[in-house]
Order: sequence, then structure tokens, then C-alpha cells
Amino acid sequence: MCTTMSVPAFSHPPTGWHTINWYLVQRQVRGLQVRIAKATKQQQWRKVKALQRMLVRSFAAKALAVKRVTENRGKATPGVDGELWGTPESKWNAIVRMKRKGYKPKPLRRVYIPKANGKRRPLGIPTMLDRAMQALYLLALEPVSETTADRNSYGFRPMRSTADAIEQCFVNISRKSSAKWILEGDIKGCFDNISHDWLLANIPLDKQVLRKWLKAGFMESGGLYPTEAGTPQGGIISPVLANMALDGLETVLESQFGKKNTKASYKTKVNYVRYADDFIITGISRELLEEQVKPLVEVFMAERGLKLSQEKTLITHVSEGFDFLGQNLRSYNGKLLIKPSRKNLRNVLGKLKGIVTGNKTATAGNLIMMLNPILKGWANYHRHVVAKETFNYVDYRMWTMLWKWCRRRHKNRGYRWIKGKYFKSMGNRNWVFSGELGKGNFSRLTYTMDTPIKRHIKMKAEANPYLPEFEEYFEQRLERAWKDSMHGRNKLLTLWLRQRKRCVMCHYLITKETGWNIHHIVERVKGGSDKLSNLVLLHPNCHRQLHVLG
Repeated sequence: MCTTMSVPAFSHPPTGWHTINWYLVQRQVRGLQVRIAKATKQQQWRKVKALQRMLVRSFAAKALAVKRVTENRGKATPGVDGELWGTPESKWNAIVRMKRKGYKPKPLRRVYIPKANGKRRPLGIPTMLDRAMQALYLLALEPVSETTADRNSYGFRPMRSTADAIEQCFVNISRKSSAKWILEGDIKGCFDNISHDWLLANIPLDKQVLRKWLKAGFMESGGLYPTEAGTPQGGIISPVLANMALDGLETVLESQFGKKNTKASYKTKVNYVRYADDFIITGISRELLEEQVKPLVEVFMAERGLKLSQEKTLITHVSEGFDFLGQNLRSYNGKLLIKPSRKNLRNVLGKLKGIVTGNKTATAGNLIMMLNPILKGWANYHRHVVAKETFNYVDYRMWTMLWKWCRRRHKNRGYRWIKGKYFKSMGNRNWVFSGELGKGNFSRLTYTMDTPIKRHIKMKAEANPYLPEFEEYFEQRLERAWKDSMHGRNKLLTLWLRQRKRCVMCHYLITKETGWNIHHIVERVKGGSDKLSNLVLLHPNCHRQLHVLG
């Protein structure tokens, strides 16, 4: 580990945002979260409540909550009061304002975002203070939700992903002896309809604060509208509240049909996988799922104010195939194959076509800069499944779009001239779409076929990031993920491993979620080099703090 820098030691309380010792802050919060998780595991609910109260009152948790809401993607989006916390002074003052006594959340600012099916989804944007308060109480709630969560729930949970959910589906239905019938569950307006009474009675959180959030209402077209049910989509704490409302179904199914790999479960083969509000349940027959499993699910949902959509909740044989999380799972002559779904493929091609046709006068370099993030993101999402044939098709369609784009720009030029201007030879490829970005800098189009297919290693079902016994396991997974994502970026990976995966300022893990900056120990203007010996990785906030402190 790099030893040329050390954590600043503060012998007195911080006096401003940039004098906060983030190492001590993270340590104090983490220590309380571990204690909450342990107490939850032992079902010591009075102790959980006392520890949560201690956590939300602490300076460390408040500072961490402000840090989160001022560094995430929504930091520049104001609520109904128009307030943003962009300066160190406003962040520091925000910590002082975060008090339970007298706290009254403001209504959400209602906006609409487009969905894949052409419809619009309502999104509620809280004020900065309300976001920070939600982030504060989330620090106290998440250790509980992670400890009580369904084992095979994968959405909106730290370190879990859609790839884990898909891999669990593969485990459940890929063998010859596996269940062949699938109940595809679809909850009607899940986020909008969860019962407030159920949440207030069952969520282990300060009831007074939770009630205020649930009843805050929203502003739209200058009018104030009440909220009688549901969790506000857009609030930091909402996904965890929704997850906790849906947790427990796996236990209900196991109590009725037996745990996996037990005698009872072999008779019915009922297994459950959920990602957010999308779920599937396997079964040995259509009748079992229709007459026994589905009614059980409907009763469970009704207690929480929810209903299954009768049109979208389907029972399918695995030989017909079904779509789940943008991928199609289908058995071909007894062999289960998972491929990108047709709907998902249509959506990405539609998005790519919209960019190409909507930027007819853009330079080739700028067009590539717009296309590459979509191509890379889509290919990385599907890189764990049988996707090579689909990747090849996307690259072909991309080529036809770009060739048409080039021909339109140069109607009086021949094919050979157009190829020489826009398509270069690189490695084994002769038709690589390229463009200039500034003087001497060239960008090239990403080809999805170049994305290696690699089987995803599923998260252990019982793994809990708030329990010390899983600390090493999560670090190993993090290292594996970094090595996969840092392909071709050896310098960055070397720095990260040399620092034992941690920021040298605050000593906490550097992940894709936290982000990172590369810092020169001796600045380049003072003669510092770009050699590894002069570089360290820091969290963005730690990097700013270092430069402010000098």
C-alpha cells in the first residue's frame, strides 16, 4: 500500500465541510450498522431501535447522508424549494439542519420519465433536506433490510445485480429434473399502491418520520395532491421500503411447499426469484401454480395493498420460453439457453437508430461518442449469456445505419472514397467506423462482438455486507469485478490493488459506485511524473478535500 500519504489526524471537532475526517466518520457509522445487523439477526428489536436512534442522531451519520445526496446523479436536480447544496458551506450548514424535532418534509416535485413501452412513469423529486433525511434513516434501516431480506431477492440491494437473478433462474430450471412450468409475476403499480398502514405497522423505523414522508403529497402543475398509498418513486429510501414490503413471500412458499433440496420441495419444485417487483416462481405443473401457488401469492400481496396484474401474470412452459429482466430463457430440446430478449433488442436498436438519424450533421467523432456508451452498456449487460449471435446482428445493423448516414452526407462520392474517409482497418477488422476528436485524436466505434462472453458467478444467497463474517467474501467479489471491468486499463488496476482496494485518505473501499480520481503526489506543474510511483487513487470527495487542505 502507498505510504507517501497519510490520513489527516484531527485532535478537535471539525469546523467546516473540508475538515471532516471521513475515515472516522465511516468507521463510526459502519460500527453501528454492524451492531444493528447483529441485533436484527438475533431478533433483539428493542436493541435495534436503540441503536438506530443512536445512529440517526450522530454527527457522523448526518455528514455521510449529506455527502451521499451531494455526490449522486441527482445532486443538480432541485425539489419544490429550488434549493441545491453545491458549496462546502451549504453542505456544512445542512448537517446542522438535520433534526427530527420540528422536521416537516415538503411535497415532492412530480416529473414524468418515458418508459420502454412508450408510456410515462411518474417520479417524485424530494427537496435536498428531505433527501438527506431519507439517506440518514436509510443508514439505520438498510442493515435491518439486508438481514431480513428474502435470500433470492436481488433488486435494489448492495452488491447484487440482475445477473445474479438470471443465474439463479438458470440454477432453478436448467437441469433435466428441474421444474418446467413458470409463473411470471407482475404486480399492478407496485410502488404506487403499497399500503401505508402496512408499512407503518411493519417497517422497523421511526414511525413519526416515516408517516411524514408517506403523507407528504406531491406538487404538479401548481397544485398540491395528497398521497394515500405507495412509496414515493424518486426517494432514496423508497426502493428499500418496497423491498421490505415484498420480502417474506419466499418464507411463505417454503413453509407451504418445503425448502429447496428437501423431500417436500422435490415433489413440487417450487422455487422463487425476485428482482425489485418482478418475480418468477417455478413449479412441477400448471395446475400447481394456478391452483395453489398463485392464490397464496395473491393473499400475500393483498395484505400489503397490492394486486397481481391478471393480464401480465402468466404461466408458461419452459419450452415456450419467457422474458425476465431483458433476457429470454427457453429450453431447446431439453437444453436451457438464455439470450437477449427480442423486446430488449428492439429497444436498443431503436435507441441507436434515433441517435444516428437525429445527428445527421454531427461529426463522425461526436456521433461515436454518443453511440459507444449505449453499445458498451448493452453488451456488458448481456455478456454473461448466450449473446454472440445477437451481438453479431447488432453490429451488422449498426453498420447499415452508419453506411446510410455516410452516403447521405456524401451523395456525389463513390463507395471507395467513403470507406477510406470513415472506415479504417484495425487488427483483423477492415470496416471500423472512426472519427476525429480534436487534432490528432481519433475515436472508434465499439463493436459488441468484441465483448467476451463470461459466465457470471452468483452472489451467495445468505451473504450480508453488514455482517463481519462476509467481509472477505465481498472484497473478493469486488476484486473480481474490478479485474473484469478494467480490461486494458492495467495502470488503474495496479494502483487499486497496490492500495488494497482502498482510498489512501479515508481507507474505505473504492468501487464503481463511489467513483475515483487519480491524484499526483507531486503535482505535474512542480515536475511530478505520470509514473505509478507518483500516483494514487482517491474518492472524489477525498480528492477535493486534499486540495482544499493543501
